[in-house]
Amino acid sequence: MSSRVRFLLQFSIEIVLLCILLILNVRYGANKNSNNTVMNALFNYHSNNIDQRIIHQIRVPRVIGAALIGSALAGSGALMQCVTKNPMADSGLLGINSGAALMLTFSFIFFPKLSTQQTTVFSVFGAALAAILVFGLSSMKKIQLSPTILVLAGMAISAFFTALSEGLALITQLKQDLAFWHFGGISAVSWAQLTSLGPWLAGGLLVTLLLAPSLNLLNLSDDSIKSLGKNINSIRLIALLCVVILSGISVALVGAVAFVGLIIPHIARFLVGTDYRQVMPLTLILGANLTLCADLIARTINPPNETPFGIIISLVGVPFFIYLARKDNQRI
Repeated sequence: MSSRVRFLLQFSIEIVLLCILLILNVRYGANKNSNNTVMNALFNYHSNNIDQRIIHQIRVPRVIGAALIGSALAGSGALMQCVTKNPMADSGLLGINSGAALMLTFSFIFFPKLSTQQTTVFSVFGAALAAILVFGLSSMKKIQLSPTILVLAGMAISAFFTALSEGLALITQLKQDLAFWHFGGISAVSWAQLTSLGPWLAGGLLVTLLLAPSLNLLNLSDDSIKSLGKNINSIRLIALLCVVILSGISVALVGAVAFVGLIIPHIARFLVGTDYRQVMPLTLILGANLTLCADLIARTINPPNETPFGIIISLVGVPFFIYLARKDNQRI
């Protein structure tokens, strides 16, 4: 089977799975709805029907948000792994999500009346500061940083930012309000947020896909890339901007969720190889499927109580991280 046929087959399977998960996430939750109720809420909506209102106003934006955020986190992880040449790179593990969360906490404390768009600017700014720090470490030629050491440095940065966020929240009595958000809660995603931030996420994902052919060049040496007439710094800068936008907006919407960007690119490369023209589209779909699956489990595992879906993802992500760390140490 050729690589293209394998990619098309795998991509088709994931698209079908995505459609199934979208339907299941709309139908199931604290309360199970009939197929007729779901269809009427989607195509014949009546606001005076409470079941239809729950589906239309709460579940549908939540499902769309989960899919977009899953794709965004997976895409940013793939970009970081490619640019840093670090198989354990992830916006959560390297402190980018925590940087975004810290600035978001600042906005909650000092500017509590800001709109969603304005608080998101703080989140993106925090993600940018953390990303500059991480990418700066990864590009230092005088210091040879193994993937494991870089991740440990990123985790230290993440712990520092998280401690600052939680300390400020405790001092200002925002701890309880931020607890669910910090663990990755997606229940508050609304149509208003999707309308204002969804286009930015979609634009970042589109640029990520367009960047995919250039990412293959990063497997070459810098001199080889320059000989081909390509500007390696511009590729890295665009990738960095995509990581900042995708991670910053995701954190603003659902909190600092880790491991999606770590797990999914590895699965995609295992399924279709190392060509980013195939890896990146599959990564985005797989990321959406993972977050939709995690959110469905989070809502149905203990109804009517809800488990933060970030915890569900961590149950898979932590063992995967340990496996990668051991694999990297064996190479060293």
